[in-house]
Amino acid sequence: MISSKYTIREQNEAKILTVIIDKKEVSRAELSTLTGLNKASVSAITKKMIEEDFITETRIGDASNVGGRKPIMLTFNRQSALVIAFDLGYNYIEAMLAYIDGTIIDSTRKKRIDVTAKTVVAQIKEITDYFLTIQPETPHGIIGLTAAIHGQVYKNVIHFTPYYDLDKSNLWEELQALYDFPIYLENEANLAALGEYTFSSHYQNLVSISIHSGIGAGIVENGHLQVGHRGRAGEIGHSILYPHGLDCPCGNSGCLEQYASNKATYQEYAKEAGLDYVNSDILQQAFNEKNQQAITLLEKNAELLSIGINNIIMMYDPEMVVINSSLHRKIPEMVDFINTQIKNRFSKDVLIRNTYLEKSATLYGAFAISAQNFLNIKKLKLIKVGIEELEDRD
Repeated sequence: MISSKYTIREQNEAKILTVIIDKKEVSRAELSTLTGLNKASVSAITKKMIEEDFITETRIGDASNVGGRKPIMLTFNRQSALVIAFDLGYNYIEAMLAYIDGTIIDSTRKKRIDVTAKTVVAQIKEITDYFLTIQPETPHGIIGLTAAIHGQVYKNVIHFTPYYDLDKSNLWEELQALYDFPIYLENEANLAALGEYTFSSHYQNLVSISIHSGIGAGIVENGHLQVGHRGRAGEIGHSILYPHGLDCPCGNSGCLEQYASNKATYQEYAKEAGLDYVNSDILQQAFNEKNQQAITLLEKNAELLSIGINNIIMMYDPEMVVINSSLHRKIPEMVDFINTQIKNRFSKDVLIRNTYLEKSATLYGAFAISAQNFLNIKKLKLIKVGIEELEDRD
């Protein structure tokens, strides 16, 4: 790991901080037991981390059964640093400024705009510079900006973007030249999966299916994001559903996303209903009004999606599959339709559910990338308040 002011340099510091974050509150004696480090090492490291405002002493704990001095409890300073997240769609930009634990400070969204290689840097700079003017004072300031790309990304290089031309840009280089904090670029579906892993689930193995203009899968195995040899893992939208079917920008014909993406579903309903424009709100209204045309289309969409979901379950054997889609959030019955279609005996124990992070899973994943790199914790868990109860319900 390259040392810089944006990383915790010592592995033992990261080990201790991981336990403090996971336990939420812990004594030095417990840290020694849980990490295997001797008490002198724990004392020295925690003293340094208190001085650097990574952790704080919170209260006096209870004495042990054998008596002795009551311990001083330690907790993670959730306001020790700031992170910035961007979701760069082909016709929108969404951005958030948050504390390192994902607590939102401010957000902005620009809709129905052209995001292109020529405009994107200026668009990001305008929002980032605004965040810089309103950022609260913290010990470590902004420790990373991560941007979600709707396409293939590997090691901060954009290789393929089917619905806009950001693969023609030098986005990482241009942004890193503007700011002294680290810049990270990652695939949107990968970030959604990392957001679910970090902020909404105790599971170590999950897949997040992102459904927008395309369809992508982010894969987390044993706490690690799987991106493949060149960052192409999880591109299930470009798996072939119908041989010799509709042409796809990837070069194939009959790809899943040409039939089951939100964009494809909106276009199909617009054609069937004689409408000029359809979005998730229009389909939600039609579904709630029990429009049979809409219901039939959505059931067909679920049937096609279940094929892709079944295939990825067979390949990766996750504990959970999370759906990230505006259409599924507004019509949660669609997840029931999918579960009805998944009949494989090997899939019966896999939980398939909607996201608990609403529309922001990708942005939370962007927070996670910056936080992971800053804290040097690759299996970072920062479960949002209230989500534990939702997960227990499942």
